[in-house]
Amino acid sequence: MHYISTRGRPERRKFCEILLEGLAPDGGLYVPENYPLVDDVMLNRWRGLSYPDLAFEILSLYIDDIPPADLKAICAKTYTSKVFGTDRITPVRTLETGLHVAELSNGPTLAFKDMAMQLLGNLLEYELARRGEELNILGATSGDTGSAAEYAMRGKKGIRVFMMSPHGRMSAFQQAQMFSLQDSNINNIAIEGVFDDCQDIVKAVSGDTDFKQRHRIGAVNSINWARLVAQVVYYFSAYFQVTEENSSKVDFTVPSGNFGNVCAGHVARMMGLPISRLVVATNENDVLDEFFRTGVYRVRGRVGTFETSSPSMDISKASNLERFVFDLLGCDASRTRSLFDDQLRESGSFDLSGDPAFVQVADRFGFRSGKSTHADRLETIRDTWHRFNALIDPHTADGVKVARMHSGPGMPMVVLETALPVKFAGTIREALGREPDRPQRFDGIEELPKRFEVLPADAKTVKSYIAGLVQGGAS
Repeated sequence: MHYISTRGRPERRKFCEILLEGLAPDGGLYVPENYPLVDDVMLNRWRGLSYPDLAFEILSLYIDDIPPADLKAICAKTYTSKVFGTDRITPVRTLETGLHVAELSNGPTLAFKDMAMQLLGNLLEYELARRGEELNILGATSGDTGSAAEYAMRGKKGIRVFMMSPHGRMSAFQQAQMFSLQDSNINNIAIEGVFDDCQDIVKAVSGDTDFKQRHRIGAVNSINWARLVAQVVYYFSAYFQVTEENSSKVDFTVPSGNFGNVCAGHVARMMGLPISRLVVATNENDVLDEFFRTGVYRVRGRVGTFETSSPSMDISKASNLERFVFDLLGCDASRTRSLFDDQLRESGSFDLSGDPAFVQVADRFGFRSGKSTHADRLETIRDTWHRFNALIDPHTADGVKVARMHSGPGMPMVVLETALPVKFAGTIREALGREPDRPQRFDGIEELPKRFEVLPADAKTVKSYIAGLVQGGAS
């Protein structure tokens, strides 16, 4: 299996090369040359597998430069009941007839990002040890990616983490999860801006080939293919849990800001998993909803990015959309580069509404979308609690709200859970007048000493900060 850039750089790369590299040198995202296809025989064989064995089977289709025995051991080490609280790893619960929630938030940081990040940490440690190298990871987070990455990488040999987050724009719990970590290889940077500023800095640093190579910079955001392909696994797992035979189709609704989580569903569907529709749920920052409804992709910028009660989706520049648009345009790297490099840089938007390919968004690729507001969020949390005795977080509430807009009789709808409610206690209190349950290990986390650096939204300043710590051998 080889990987290519969405923007046309000619080199074909192997999995372990792009694992350490993240963004392609031309600014594009790595994608497989072809999606491996699954058939009825494979699906039948996979139905009875444990989650780690299912992960091994799916990842083996994309990874051929790690010996199978080693990859199998990495999957077994990653997906355990000790780490995720249940042998099922991602159990699916039913809210009502036809409407299900895939529990993806039972990991160390109580968010779905743990599902891929725990695997990524083990893959990176394995490959760095095999090469005798070190890696400095630069990441950006709107809330959950950061803590998931830090908990996965803390104490890992040969890895140092620099994680940027928008200063003051995460929940108190999310901030505490990250900033209270005292591990010497973890460095938190609070950027004076919004998430998109953090993401732009990651791309600017990754685009500086000399700096990236000199300081061994890698990525853990969903621009890293390894993270995205790990998320493909739970689509298969959820499908098997809500169906009895492979002739059945299933809809998925995915709360999404950066398009990584739902892009994994797109990959699963391209592989042949019987997914009928992929419904993208956004909050008030509805750049993705606007694109899937109208064909216009319009970046909002700092001023136009709202601070909402589902803050992990307060994003107006969806990096992973480039992977889908590449597929939509028939893998035309030249056009993809023109849209995501030239047009976005010049005008901050592009318009595919008049392109014949745009009709395929729904007809061929199955995408739908919808948006949810703060009032919708509160009402959905209340309704889900009072009718089903189930407490959901604000992002999952966005998903449930939008799922109901698109659900139909006879077709199972699975909403992907984003996080546990304790991470957003303020919104839960507003909706229900009660505190969400809190795992004992997180008692008093907001009062712990915090360790972080506040920097301006400037790539040059961030590069100087990283260089100073790396060259000094500190962290």
